Amino acid sequence: MKWNKRTVSIGVGILFAAIAFNWALNHLTVVGGALQWIFRLIAPFLLGAAIAFIINVPMRRIEKTLFDEKSKTPRALRRLTAYLLTLVIVITVIGLAFFVIIPQIGESMRTLMDQVPDAIDSAQRWLIELAEKYPDLATQILTFDFSQFNLNLEQFTAQLADNLKNWAQGLVGFGVNAIGSVVGAVTNFFIGFIFSIYLLLQKEKLAGQCRQILYALLPESAAERILEVAYLANRTFSSFLSGQCTEAVILGTLFFISMTLLRMPYALMVGVLIAITALVPIVGAFIGCFVGAFLILIVNPMQALFFVILFLVLQQVEGNLIYPHVVGNSVGLPSIWVLVAVTIGGKLMGVAGMLLFIPLCSVCYALFRTFIKDRLREKGVPASKLRAKDTETPPASCEDGKNQVK
Repeated sequence: MKWNKRTVSIGVGILFAAIAFNWALNHLTVVGGALQWIFRLIAPFLLGAAIAFIINVPMRRIEKTLFDEKSKTPRALRRLTAYLLTLVIVITVIGLAFFVIIPQIGESMRTLMDQVPDAIDSAQRWLIELAEKYPDLATQILTFDFSQFNLNLEQFTAQLADNLKNWAQGLVGFGVNAIGSVVGAVTNFFIGFIFSIYLLLQKEKLAGQCRQILYALLPESAAERILEVAYLANRTFSSFLSGQCTEAVILGTLFFISMTLLRMPYALMVGVLIAITALVPIVGAFIGCFVGAFLILIVNPMQALFFVILFLVLQQVEGNLIYPHVVGNSVGLPSIWVLVAVTIGGKLMGVAGMLLFIPLCSVCYALFRTFIKDRLREKGVPASKLRAKDTETPPASCEDGKNQVK
């Protein structure tokens, strides 16, 4: 290898990278603290980027619907109009959802509180009937000698006082931390929301600047490859968001229609609640099922049982037919990998992982599929060898081996 300025620079860079990597391995605590500090610093901007990406999906469609490419309206005015309409629609949908859900839950709580006195009376009658039916048991309870436990009242009181003191101190600390967390979350959301507005109103300019940076710092082929992956990721995430919303609306509508036909209470509220919770892939609807079953249980326990059965039936329809085809097709990911992505994402990152891993796995799936097809094309493998056949039929190479043995 010839030594020149470029090879020396590469060698020095590799040497410094190795030294830095070795130092990081020996100081993992410092590295972890630095990464946490950096994440807290950029968290509002990451949140703003996520908000901008979500709002951009309906905003882009609204802008294309209201203004065609030949429109003489200035771009800034078109963008601002589409953004304000999108914001109004999102706030209206959220407001209507809460307008439907909150009053119904309040009514259910009032019904539950009204039933408490009757429940207490029923419990008292049950205890009286139990005492009359089993008089020996009642006699043993009344004549039981509790002194055999040898309780030390003073020690018990002192221990209780210490526990209450520690609990009060912990409660104060928890309250301070909770207030700080809430204030920090509100601040981050406000900063992120303002940042998302700048991103949406100037997205073409920012995209152009990113392209300039890529072409200036990287080889042209590498820059184009990064842009292709970014385009694929953007298209996949947008399709996933649209498909997820479509699937949630379909599932909520199915519950509303089914519960209305079966004359179950809270049909509209449960339909809206399940549509909202179904935005979390596959498992989100179970949250709506739990809340809906509890509210219906207060009114009619038998109908609550029928509701659970209805949920299981519709969940099977949704999990095996609607979700894999609507969301799976929207991101180009087969049904089996949708389930795998949701399971792995939920294990690693919870709800956020479920929402993130489906489009992320779709991007990886598309890139890997393209890579495999290119490799097969380069190797010249005929299509006949790539078709699935009966597993009991041996490949041609095995047949040749058998003939050679004979």
